[in-house]
Formats: sequence, C-alpha cells, structure tokens
Amino acid sequence: MFDSVRADLQATLDEIRSAGLHKPERVIGTPQSAKVAVTAGGRPGEVLNFCANNYLGLADHPEVVAAAHEALDRWGYGMASVRFICGTQEVHKELEARLSAFLGQEDTILYSSCFDANGGVFETLLGAEDAVISDALNHASIIDGIRLSKARRFRYANRDLADLEQRLKEATEGGARRKLIVTDGVFSMDGYVAPLAEICDLADRYDAMVMVDDSHAVGFVGPGGRGTPELHGVMDRVDIITGTLGKALGGASGGYVAARAEIVALLRQRSRPYLFSNTLAPVIAAASLKVLDLLESAGDLRERLAANTALFRSRMTDEGFDILPGDHAIAPVMIGDASVAGRMAELLLERGVYVIGFSYPVVPQGAARIRVQLSAAHSTEDVNRAVDAFVAARAELESGGV
Repeated sequence: MFDSVRADLQATLDEIRSAGLHKPERVIGTPQSAKVAVTAGGRPGEVLNFCANNYLGLADHPEVVAAAHEALDRWGYGMASVRFICGTQEVHKELEARLSAFLGQEDTILYSSCFDANGGVFETLLGAEDAVISDALNHASIIDGIRLSKARRFRYANRDLADLEQRLKEATEGGARRKLIVTDGVFSMDGYVAPLAEICDLADRYDAMVMVDDSHAVGFVGPGGRGTPELHGVMDRVDIITGTLGKALGGASGGYVAARAEIVALLRQRSRPYLFSNTLAPVIAAASLKVLDLLESAGDLRERLAANTALFRSRMTDEGFDILPGDHAIAPVMIGDASVAGRMAELLLERGVYVIGFSYPVVPQGAARIRVQLSAAHSTEDVNRAVDAFVAARAELESGGV
C-alpha cells in the first residue's frame, strides 16, 4: 500500500522545497544558551543564538541545572503513569501552588505541554450551546483545541476590538449559554501584545469569560514578570491563563492552565490530554520551582532583556530594515519572499548568527520573515554583532553573490 503513497508524499516534499518553504533542522552540540555550537545543518562551530525562546537565559542557569540534578536523585526520572492513577508527587502539587500564587489565579493544573493545555480546555468547558470567540492570529494549539469542541466558533481580526464586539453581539443574539474570548497575550510571529484591558471591558459588557495564552510573556513581561495580565492591570479579570514552562521559565517542556478553582477542578475530571498523558517529569517540575525562585529577584534580567531588545530594534531600524513595531523581545525582520528569507538566514549563519526564516504555513503567504528573539543572556556586543551580520548578509543578497 505504501508504495502507492510514497510518490505522492515525495511530490509534496519536492513542492515544499521548490517553493522555498522547506524548514531545515540544524543540530547543536551544546546546551541551549546565547551561544551554541552547530554540529550539523549549518556552519560548524560556535554561533550567536538569536532564535530561541530563552528570554531570560535560564535554560542553562547553574542553579536550575543543580535543582534538576537534585530532583533526579530525590524523585526519579519519570512517573510512568497519569495523574489520577499514581502519577502525582508532592513536587507537582507544590509547582501548581507556586504557579497559582505567581499568576494570581485560584488554582493550576499541569500538562505535558501548553499545546496539550490548550487542547484540553475548550472541549471540557464548552458544549454545542456555547460560543468561543478567537483572535485570528491565535496559536495553532488554540485553533486545534477549538476544533475539538462542539461550541460555535467566531473569529475576530487580530486585536480588532470593534470586530470582537461584533462577534460577541452575534454570539449573544444567537443565544450562547457561555461565551469565551480567547487570545494570545503576545502573538508569537509578530511580537504584538493583546489589548487585554479593553478585551476584559468587552467581556464584562457581554458576560463573557476571558482566556489568555501567555506563553511568550510569563517571566519577563509586566513589572514582576507575571505576563500580559499584569502589564495591563487585569490579573483579577482574566479567567483562564495557559502557558508553558518551555520558554522563559527554564526552556524545558510542560504547560499549565491557571484559572478559577472550578475550572481547574473540572479539567482534572474531564480534560483528555490531562487524563490520558503521562505526568510531567518530576525533574522538570523541581527545576521549574527553582526558576520561580529566581524570578523573585530577576529584575536585572528583565532590564537587560529590555535593553537588548531596544538596542536591536533601534539599530535595525536605523539600518533600514523593516521590523514590526513594538518593544517585545520578538523582533520580526520582514522579508516577504520565502526563499529570500531562507537564503538570508543561511548567510547569517555563515557569519556566526543563528536565526530562522519563517514562511508559509507558519506565517501568511508573502509575509516571510526572520524572527529574531533577544535574550537577557546576550551581551551588548552580541546584539551589535547580529545587526552587523544582517547588514552584511543583505549586501551580499543585493549584490547577487548568492
């Protein structure tokens, strides 16, 4: 049977390559850090890493690594079970309590990833008589999670409050029992921040709940690093926060839903990714607790990240690059053509700067970009070297030396 399928699959792969949409996977031979050693798929040797979600530089922090070593000795390697059978340890309950306190929510439930967290919310909370109103640029995990639900689906234009209100009116007039507005806190391909205060105002007006995926914000956005609800002063008005332990919070894996107590209680009983997936490895839970300890005194890391971000955005703008506006550590350098974006990423790697060209279907057709991500682990020299490499790579592309 597969012989008849093989040719079709290969034709699809060939089309992806010919359109400049192939996504190579480079291999690194070092811990995740501001500098990494590429061992396959690129220029060998150490390069500056500007494409990781390691916003605070904690992925290889010595105290986090030490906590992980200690956890292996105390708690073992894996749970080999799901939570309600024999897959819950004290360390899991402690992490849930700490996340709840940090995020200002009543309770928290851990998942193996934020993708699973988003996949487990909608089907559990919403039925055919309910409505979910989703931002058009929400993460793929939110989109997939909504597809699992029988709720009526409404989509509003990215951060467009007038369009959101229109969708809320339609859901209300359609007799929706429950209404849930869902948005990314920070949109990962653009670095744009959702207008949460205004969204919460509309939710109050139309008796809707608010859910925020804050994966690209928790740890470093807001005065205390508590994410976009803290940034906008609406921590007590957001009903559900989903997020990841795999970005600023240590960069490993795992996700969570922090929410009203009744919501979390129901997720523990009905959420399929929670009920049918192994428990988060105890080593990750313990290391994440150490990360939360570090966040209590991480003001200098957040300040350094902000300074690096401002420097990169300012210098790149002065050099004439098209960067989407904002002040988030996600700084998309807009290219347009997918093949050009991919080629520029290759030229940058040759110059010692590791970045990735993003193209369809990750971003819309014709909107290819290089998404640069700053880290507190980068030095001022690192940032300036990256900008200089962009300038040199663009010059080579424009000269036809490719």
